[in-house]
Amino acid sequence: MTPSRMPEGDAAAQAESGGRIGIFDLVRGFSVLSMVLFHLCYDLKFIVGAEIGWFEPPLQDVWRCSISWTFLMVAGCMCTLSRNNLRRALEYGAVALAVWVATSVAAVDTPISFGIIYCMAACTLVAWALQRLSALPRGYLAAALLFLGFLALFGLSDGTIGLGPWSVRLPNEVMSLEDLAWLGIPSPTFASGDYYPLLPYLLVYLSGAALGGAWKRGGYPVWARKARLEPINSVGRHALLVYVLHQPVILCLCSALAG
Repeated sequence: MTPSRMPEGDAAAQAESGGRIGIFDLVRGFSVLSMVLFHLCYDLKFIVGAEIGWFEPPLQDVWRCSISWTFLMVAGCMCTLSRNNLRRALEYGAVALAVWVATSVAAVDTPISFGIIYCMAACTLVAWALQRLSALPRGYLAAALLFLGFLALFGLSDGTIGLGPWSVRLPNEVMSLEDLAWLGIPSPTFASGDYYPLLPYLLVYLSGAALGGAWKRGGYPVWARKARLEPINSVGRHALLVYVLHQPVILCLCSALAG
């Protein structure tokens, strides 16, 4: 054992005792701040009507993906350190339900049915089940293959699967099926203000879990454990709370500007 790495037993003990792997909080903190800025731009443009010419595809799409993919990858990495992934999944699920109720009642934009927090809940629940079966993927090869699978299924909600010239269109009969929006096959009548179904995003989460398992087994470098840049790490530690509160605050600001 080298002094610069923490072996699996010590890493697990640190997680059990409430210790933090600093790099996860740091990366998640940056992503949370990026999310807040993204939603501020979105609300200013589409609710207030502000002229933000640069906030449009493809930059808008790339920015959105950089946030959600990072959230899911980090959550997957951290699930290998969690003491209770079932509890985490239920907490995410409760927040997702609250978001759906709040956005339905507020009716400011299209209600969020299967957004990013729903996705976190569903993916964490799957990870918990796989852990119970000792089938959670682990290792760099598994992570790479899972991420490749994610890219191959990225167009599922639009009816396309595959990569580049090896892509195929799914039959209209499949894409017209009702009640499969949660899985990744939305019917023509489905609408959501934020849409992150189980597929393909479960594969990003499991790719992170495979990486997390490899890092846990090999030991976390000292720089990763001690990576800190306050207040970014604090934001990362309270990412769910920031997610819940930031949109109402932004909407209040936008309403004040519009008024």
